[in-house]
Amino acid sequence: MGGNESAFSLPLWASVLVAAGAGAILDAGFPDRDWWFLAPLGVALMLVALLGRSLGTGLLVGLVAGLSFWLIHIYWITLYLGLVPWFALGGLQSLFFGLGLGLTALVLRHGPRLWPSVWGRVGLVPVIVAGLWTAREAISAVWPYGGFAWGRVALSQSESPFGSLVAWVGLSGLSFILVWLSALAVQLLREPDLAHTLRAAVAVGAVALVLAIPAWPTLPSGTTRLAAVQGNADAGLFAEYSPGQILQDHTSATLPLIGESVDFVVWPENASDIDPTRSAAAAQVLDYISTEMDAPLITGTITQPEDTYFNSSLLWEAGRGAVDVYDKVHPVPFAEYMPDRAFWRPFAPELIDLIARDYGIGTRDNVFNIDGVLAGIAICFDIADDQLVQEMIDSGAQLILAQTNNADFGHTDESVQQLAIARLRAIQTGRTVVNISTVGSSAIITPNGDTLDSLPTFTAGAMVQTVPLSDTITPAMVAGRATEWLLSGLGLAGLALCLGAARRHRR
Repeated sequence: MGGNESAFSLPLWASVLVAAGAGAILDAGFPDRDWWFLAPLGVALMLVALLGRSLGTGLLVGLVAGLSFWLIHIYWITLYLGLVPWFALGGLQSLFFGLGLGLTALVLRHGPRLWPSVWGRVGLVPVIVAGLWTAREAISAVWPYGGFAWGRVALSQSESPFGSLVAWVGLSGLSFILVWLSALAVQLLREPDLAHTLRAAVAVGAVALVLAIPAWPTLPSGTTRLAAVQGNADAGLFAEYSPGQILQDHTSATLPLIGESVDFVVWPENASDIDPTRSAAAAQVLDYISTEMDAPLITGTITQPEDTYFNSSLLWEAGRGAVDVYDKVHPVPFAEYMPDRAFWRPFAPELIDLIARDYGIGTRDNVFNIDGVLAGIAICFDIADDQLVQEMIDSGAQLILAQTNNADFGHTDESVQQLAIARLRAIQTGRTVVNISTVGSSAIITPNGDTLDSLPTFTAGAMVQTVPLSDTITPAMVAGRATEWLLSGLGLAGLALCLGAARRHRR
């Protein structure tokens, strides 16, 4: 191909159509469909749509791909919140998507000129493309307002053969690998001078090499027996219930367990709709459960220690009350608090005013010591936050309790998307993850990603299981965010070189 920008390029209208279809195909790789093999195909089609594109047309193609993916992927927002928040969040994420793919178009256009040898093009261009994708995911996961760490390509692979790689490279590393394989396939198609058999051998060899990496062995350091209770409580944002009803639902679902020998009981986020630290009646209920089960109780509730509300998880012991508290560190913007309320309110005053109570940002650590068992605590979207997961493992967590309230999202894909994140976190950290919801999807995931137990959605019940504990530190947790920085840095450095090549070409 030499100095040619591309051996293949679609007309702009065709690129836009391919990008729109590619976004839908990428979404189909995620739960609920969970056709994981479609995720890298969707990425590859997006890259095909970018071939021969300039920055401007690449931005357009990327924006179309982003809108197609995001508006399908988070359609669950519309169930209670309507179209405006759906378009707002989907539009913001699509802007990130568009910018990332627009810059990727420059790499696909000028990279082959910068690295003119066949193996330079095949070896380096896919790495730069994958690095840019990783950088875009990394930025949108933390910015603005703490970011939205949803929809990363890696999250489509919770049930795939590639899923075990997260123990080695983390979520960002897995996204990099999947996009690299997609970009490699596209780049090989652009190399007509290579024999068909050689191109196929390189593509198949790359996939085989990745899949040959063995799962990281997780050695148990002990066991604990727990009861995780799903109360099937109507705990949605706009649900109508009498005070104490959600607490009663979880109490009723726990009473049949009396007589079971467990080390602790865990309830979901918001399982006590009355703050037991301020209500003697609610405290008596928790004392009763803890006494009858002869075990501590971990429950979610809304606390107000002074003038600030917190979405909290309590470690409750009969007669002692809340012996430890975790306040959610990453409350969800535009849902649990309204950032820059005065600025945003004129755009949609009725929607903004729905968020009448702003939750504070917690400052406590996210690990409970439950009679010697160190449990990492994640409240709802906390499980998607890389830094919070890193902190609980650094603090010695031997298992993870992921408490959530999915009642707002009904039978949509949101709860299974969140469960997929929990499954990947189990593999990544080498820890049992107990994903317990008010309504589902609730499951206990072992460190190798298997489902030990689960509950039907919108059904009251409990999971009582003896689960492994672990002190194993996986390579992903040793490296932490350094993997993300390294891979993103490769992409950005390659982009800078391509921008330099573009300027020289224009001159």
